[in-house]
Amino acid sequence: MEPGTARIAVDLLGGDDAPAVVVDGALRAVRADPDLHLLLVGPTEVADGLIAALDPSERARITVRPVRDVVGMADHPSAARAESTVRSAVTAVRDGTADALVSAGATGATVTAAVLGLGRWPEIRHPALAATLPAVAGSVVLLDVGGSLEPRPATLVRHAVLGAAYAAVAHSIAEPRVGLLSVGTEAGKGDRVRRATDPLLAAEPLPRGARYVGLVEGYDVALGARADVVVTDGFTGNVLLKAIEGAYAMAGGPPASGGAPRAAALLGVAGTVVVCHGAAQADDVASGIALAAHLWRRRATDLICALLDGDATTDRTDRITDTEVRTS
Repeated sequence: MEPGTARIAVDLLGGDDAPAVVVDGALRAVRADPDLHLLLVGPTEVADGLIAALDPSERARITVRPVRDVVGMADHPSAARAESTVRSAVTAVRDGTADALVSAGATGATVTAAVLGLGRWPEIRHPALAATLPAVAGSVVLLDVGGSLEPRPATLVRHAVLGAAYAAVAHSIAEPRVGLLSVGTEAGKGDRVRRATDPLLAAEPLPRGARYVGLVEGYDVALGARADVVVTDGFTGNVLLKAIEGAYAMAGGPPASGGAPRAAALLGVAGTVVVCHGAAQADDVASGIALAAHLWRRRATDLICALLDGDATTDRTDRITDTEVRTS
């Protein structure tokens, strides 16, 4: 485990089975990481139940921000504009009260709250959700898995750059191999967006010695032999991610190299944000909190942003804020 204090804001009411599984996951995370501090965002009585289950020494690492309103899974993403647990968690990161945030609530609402509250990196119009899957040959970063459902070719190219930088910084993958998900590996395969993106990606400089390997297929995501980073639109990525989870369940569990990914990093916003699967259970929430702490301790947000800017030694604080946010 990496050293260093990490203060994580946790949305207690986000997710299909919240708050019970979120409380359970937060308990597990605190007990596993002695340098972890949590800001619990939600009803006081829910937070009190979690605190009561901790040892006195562990309770000192817990603070509470009372908020009762939540953005429901079926609510429009614009509902994130109102005061809610996820918006309050974003505010805590923006104000420096927390270093990162974790939510298993509605993806659109979380992305919207993060973009409005934290701002986007320069030249990033559509942030991407990056999930790391345990493949046969090693980990594979899949993006987007739900942040931008119908991107243009230029957005897919930008996401490829994001994914390569994320793989290098967050997972220490040297010279990541980047592939574009399609229905075949031959040039010209795929729909109009894929056909337009392929030559653009072939000409795009990628950070950390990453190289574009061309079109890849669905089984390459599970095998991991051809690519370390696989780029696709958020609709296809989300469907593929859940199909792989179902395949793991049918096979009796994921590969020994890791569990099914139930948490994804939101790349392209000026802060560390982790979005858990809406159906996340306690272990998944604990893993999401651990991922947020890992990214913060590695200064992943600053380093990835600097790589996009062409200078890995300079922290960028520029950000673009929106009054309108589209997640599709």
